[in-house]
Amino acid sequence: MACKAYGVVEPLAAFATVALTHIMVPILPYLLAFAAGAMMYVVVEELVPQLQEGTHSNIGIIGFAVGFTVMMILDVALG
Repeated sequence: MACKAYGVVEPLAAFATVALTHIMVPILPYLLAFAAGAMMYVVVEELVPQLQEGTHSNIGIIGFAVGFTVMMILDVALG
């Protein structure tokens, strides 16, 4: 019977996080932006079924990405 000690890695990860804090804090905004972008891609790709219809399913995803980028540029530029 296998040992089900799944929580054993949590203290190890916590120790690694505390030990690497001085390295991670400066790059944390970039890591969070990457995670947010990946999540948006998953939501658009998997949860919006209309984008999967037809033979050119990537056009909808590219359109979403371009539209979101324009929206963010306008948000930053216009305050």
